[in-house]
Amino acid sequence: MHRDENQHESSPVSPAPDPGFPSIDVTTPTTARIYDWMLHGKDNFEADQRAGRAFLDVAPQLRPIAHYNRAWLARVVAYMTAELGLDQFLDIGSGLPTVQNTHQVAQGINPKARVVYVDNDPVVLTHGRALLADNDRTTVATADISDPDAIINGPDTQRMLDFSRPVGVLLIALVHCIPDEPDPGGLIGRILDAVPSGSAIAYSHIVSTEPRAADDLTRIVLEATHGHWGRVRTPAEALAYIDRPDLEAVAPGFVDIRTWHPAPDAEAATDDPIWEIGGLARKL
Repeated sequence: MHRDENQHESSPVSPAPDPGFPSIDVTTPTTARIYDWMLHGKDNFEADQRAGRAFLDVAPQLRPIAHYNRAWLARVVAYMTAELGLDQFLDIGSGLPTVQNTHQVAQGINPKARVVYVDNDPVVLTHGRALLADNDRTTVATADISDPDAIINGPDTQRMLDFSRPVGVLLIALVHCIPDEPDPGGLIGRILDAVPSGSAIAYSHIVSTEPRAADDLTRIVLEATHGHWGRVRTPAEALAYIDRPDLEAVAPGFVDIRTWHPAPDAEAATDDPIWEIGGLARKL
């Protein structure tokens, strides 16, 4: 069961274990469930809500950023499907199912499109399996970007995707969750090395050019997640992870996600101290 943000009187209780699903710790916040709360979703717990409110105290623009991010995901997947002709997608760090999911956008354009969602939160697996029970072109796998080989060679990925053909790789709002030590650029490189020419990567990262704002948000997220996060980086740091000679950015490049092929009624970018940079690049 989940608790909405107005329920605080009782202690959270872990759901009874199901032999078909991994156990769920509802007392420790996860980025997937905090993001769900930011989007006014229902698949989060009291610990996630507390953490989310603490984040907004430091960076109130995070809730709008979550919504901008979701809208951008829909635009970039539509572009990858309609303009680049991609029909198979690997969505890493996908988070919990909500509106305008990758498979809904892609299959709305091409019903034959295949999607593999990957996340390290067992709640994502539980809800994803339920949501996709009748969709044989979409699956959910539990894995972590820290082990790219497990993602690429996992049975769900291998069953669903054909790596002799171009793949759309989605690393959306994920890499700021990775610390410096595992070498995010190296991890991304191992994923991109596995996909052929003609593939594309949609990539976004929370960034700031104000050190104090970046440090404050990084500190509060690390405290809430018990150290299971990365950090807010500068735009140059974030983009260095995908600076490869075999990648060519699609116009307008990597920009504030609000300004990437914006909808007609899109909100203009502002001078917020923290924002999300994102874009799309093709593998040559």
